[in-house]
Amino acid sequence: MTLLLKNIDYLATFDEEKREIEGAYIVIEDGVIKEVGSGNPDHEADEILDCTGYLILPGFVNTHHHMYQSLFRNVKEVQNAKLFDWLVFLYEKWKNVDEEAIYVSTAIAIYEMMQSGVTTTTDMLYLYPYGKNELFDAEVESALKTGVRFHPTRGSMSLSRKDGGLPPDKVVQSEEEIIEESVRVIEKYHDSRKFSMLRIALAPCSPFSVSPELMVKTLEIAEKYDVLLHTHLAETKDEEKYCLERFGKRPVDYMEELGWLNPRVWFAHLVWLTDEDIEKLSKNDVGMAHCPVSNMRLGSGIAPVYKMKEKLRIGLAVDGSASNDTGNMLQEIRTAMLLQRVKYGPSALTPREVLEMATMGGAKVLRMDDYIGSIEVGKAADIIGFSLDRLEFAGCLDDPLSSIVMCDAKKADLVIINGKIRIKEGRILDNDLDYLIKRHNHISKKLLSARE
Repeated sequence: MTLLLKNIDYLATFDEEKREIEGAYIVIEDGVIKEVGSGNPDHEADEILDCTGYLILPGFVNTHHHMYQSLFRNVKEVQNAKLFDWLVFLYEKWKNVDEEAIYVSTAIAIYEMMQSGVTTTTDMLYLYPYGKNELFDAEVESALKTGVRFHPTRGSMSLSRKDGGLPPDKVVQSEEEIIEESVRVIEKYHDSRKFSMLRIALAPCSPFSVSPELMVKTLEIAEKYDVLLHTHLAETKDEEKYCLERFGKRPVDYMEELGWLNPRVWFAHLVWLTDEDIEKLSKNDVGMAHCPVSNMRLGSGIAPVYKMKEKLRIGLAVDGSASNDTGNMLQEIRTAMLLQRVKYGPSALTPREVLEMATMGGAKVLRMDDYIGSIEVGKAADIIGFSLDRLEFAGCLDDPLSSIVMCDAKKADLVIINGKIRIKEGRILDNDLDYLIKRHNHISKKLLSARE
């Protein structure tokens, strides 16, 4: 199957040369980019897309999420709560999720992100109430149906309140079960080959929901199976206080003690860091998922991305929809830039730098940059496009690439993943979408109104 994108007004490759080409074309064969050039291509193709008036760039990579939380957006009782209080309340609602809830919410979360240009995403599913391990399988099944490139993490929580953790008993698992399930899902689903559509990582949820022993055991499994590791870290001052009181160390130092400062690890948030922390993270080649909207929404703080942008692998992330209330990567990109400028000045983060984080940055965080994150020969055809003839772009075309950051891009008009068109002329190509939205709202209402 060959696909030709021709008459591209403006193409940003985000390759090593950071080429920006006017009047470009892309040739795709069996999901892989075969040629990138300018002018009129001398090629036949099974399908030809005329991209006149379009800005084309690599698909965005989302590096942290909790997709089931799309069922719990905008909950009145925790609209103004900080993280620990927000969690304590919502754990009691989350404990009733089932396979259908996970399946439907996964599709909804992915399509919302895809609409904003995401072609690759991870997820941290750490919630298995009453031992419902099959929830992970439901998530994978749903994600693959959407066509997204998926790198989920098998999350875990083992410390309930009675053990000094934050979650209630009903949503945690024994460490033996967590280890067994971690091995099971890696052996069943992980595909390490280049161009893989499905890879698995492991993700003990946070310092306040798992034991040091589980962190170490999970690290050993990751090393044995050569998979990545992920967790939340240094998100709030409450977390820092918890780590000091329980472990006698601040979060980054605690991770160092456990052996979790290494190149297979990426952390979500990293808001409360010292300069010494940043140097340790940089020295050990640790990755970061920057979640600016969630950090603002919960009042957690401003991650010092300006200080880290030359030192760490940094990707962007929408985080769970219950702590963001959207899954819009375009909003995340713009907010990331503006938030750094609020603290560090107008040149702290440029439009091109933040788009780099959303594309190649995310690919590097997920260790997939050998085949995604840029538009160049030999890479997967994960490509997005924006029609620049829309109202919101009127008057902003002095610099077409930065227009989707500086202006209100709203959504992508074209999304191609692995060479397959998933969104065309702004429309998601799934006939089940209306049903999924209705079912999602029904499930959400049921879960929020449950008494037990």
